[in-house]
Amino acid sequence: MLDQHGTRVRSIFSGIARRYDLFNALSSFGIYRSWLARTARAAACTRDDRVLDVAGGTGDVTFELCRRCPPASVELTDFTPEMLEVAEERIEGGAARGVPVGLREVDAHALPYDDGSFTVVTCAYGLRNFSERTRAMREAARVLASGGRYVVLEFGTPPNALWRALYGWYLTHMIPLIGGLLCGDRSGFEYLRDSIKGFPVQDVIARELREAGFTTVSYRNCTGGIAAVYTAVK
Repeated sequence: MLDQHGTRVRSIFSGIARRYDLFNALSSFGIYRSWLARTARAAACTRDDRVLDVAGGTGDVTFELCRRCPPASVELTDFTPEMLEVAEERIEGGAARGVPVGLREVDAHALPYDDGSFTVVTCAYGLRNFSERTRAMREAARVLASGGRYVVLEFGTPPNALWRALYGWYLTHMIPLIGGLLCGDRSGFEYLRDSIKGFPVQDVIARELREAGFTTVSYRNCTGGIAAVYTAVK
């Protein structure tokens, strides 16, 4: 059962699901596509890999994997049905490129899968929306087979002070404005802005991943640290 935070997050994403992909494209000036490409390179899937995409939303990471490094299968999950509806439409439109993709409504804090069920777990923009992100990290570790990879794409904190200040101004003023114009829900995008600004710096997330049970953890900054791709090996 979702807590108050989870209920709020689900409500926000259910309301913006149909415009979410357009918002990502416009608000990042298209740069998010390069972040997805780096995520796929970090996942480095082969035809032997069984992938679990947690907080998969409308399927951006799943379909990037299908395009760049097709795995044996993907279980695309999210806890917002409206986001999965968009993903299903994309599958019907051929985005999976022949890779078997299952859809399931799932809470990342309590994954309904056996230990060691997957060789790759991905999570894009999900950690900062989880009410207990370390619990979600441990769940990802649990369902991974030994040697499996947990690949996380998440917003970060630019290490350069000037770039950090410019990015902070953009987050504060432009994200709610763009979201409000596109989706008519400025308050939802104010939440998204605040969740990004309040998210820990990259070294803290890397430490939390090690504490969650991953043996090897690394990350690479994207666009000067606006985002980061973490690779954690079980």
